[in-house]
Amino acid sequence: MLLGGAAVGVGAAGVAAWDELSRWWWRVPGNDKPRTPGAVDYRGAEWVAAASANWRRGDRPDDYTVDRVIIHVVQGSYAVALKVFRDPGHGAATHYVVRGGDGHVAQCVRELDVAFHAGNRAYNERSVGIEHEGFVDRPRDFTDVMYASSARLTADICARHDIPLDREHIIGHHEVPGADHTDPGRHWDWDRYLRLVRAAAKEAAEAGARGSGRPGESGGPSASAEPSGG
Repeated sequence: MLLGGAAVGVGAAGVAAWDELSRWWWRVPGNDKPRTPGAVDYRGAEWVAAASANWRRGDRPDDYTVDRVIIHVVQGSYAVALKVFRDPGHGAATHYVVRGGDGHVAQCVRELDVAFHAGNRAYNERSVGIEHEGFVDRPRDFTDVMYASSARLTADICARHDIPLDREHIIGHHEVPGADHTDPGRHWDWDRYLRLVRAAAKEAAEAGARGSGRPGESGGPSASAEPSGG
């Protein structure tokens, strides 16, 4: 039960009501966070907007804490993924799509917003979804450059949202409660992927430390690495 029955006092009910109201404050005209058309959350990504019917406007992480990255596989091409995400009748989209041949990244939904990708409302609200070009039964589709690019993207997302780099928080679509999908499938190499994510996170942190000008360190690139082909 949401409110614990008659045992809940007026004070608790008031707190619950205020919490619910605070989650919807962005619906009030003039209260949206500033949004720049075409701006991306991940440097190097290309903005390819999904149809507005395939996601819900939000104010994450203020309205919903983001604590998961969910890995998907298209069951088709990069171009097909972008095409269906632009179709308002499709009813779904991920935040990002990673191309197999060169690791290029498209962003389709802002991380502020709730993308319809997990098949579970609570997981949609708490996660960032990444789609990968290819088919679950064709291991050759999971190229080295795709793994590396996706790992940099996931490491960057996790750094910005303070998400642990482990299998409890970086999961497959098939692991979402109630999901009827099998992606990314048995050929997705989770051990390899987590190693790459952690290595990318370490590299970005070291680059950030160099760029901060700490004693004994020289300047370096931004902590947000660009994907291949971006």
